[in-house]
Amino acid sequence: MSKDYTKERIVVPRFNEESGFYTTPQRSKIMSKIRGKNTKPEMAFRKALFAVGYRYRIDYKKLIGKPDIALNKYKTVIFIDGEYWHGYNWEERKPKIKTNREFWVAKIERNIQRDQEVNAKLKEMGYTIFRFWESEIKKDLERCLTKVTDHLKCVETQLRQQPKKL
Repeated sequence: MSKDYTKERIVVPRFNEESGFYTTPQRSKIMSKIRGKNTKPEMAFRKALFAVGYRYRIDYKKLIGKPDIALNKYKTVIFIDGEYWHGYNWEERKPKIKTNREFWVAKIERNIQRDQEVNAKLKEMGYTIFRFWESEIKKDLERCLTKVTDHLKCVETQLRQQPKKL
């Protein structure tokens, strides 16, 4: 990402005992179980996308933001965001955070800011971005899949109409 941000970057305090944060072995064990890759909603979406005939890259490191699903041929990326980590309904949820508030509010707001920066950069590169909440995938996978496949079919049609290079 470029260093010339339009907004001032949110600084997240370090989560350690020196900064006044205390962790218990139980809390540490719980946090270690949180998955960042291959979550159930991600797997369900990938399986459905594969079933309708699309091939993709997962956690594609060559693109900024490491999209959960990248379809390079169609210049399309898909992110499946967790509600807590990416700030779903943030203004309503923010006041409810009680423990280690200084850390968590800054952490989630920085995640929201980073998502916006990644979206802007990918759009600049010509990519179409789809962002779904995990709960959207769980509740209405078909609608989310249809939204993406309709776009991909449109792009396929455009690709077919372009003259072939020799």
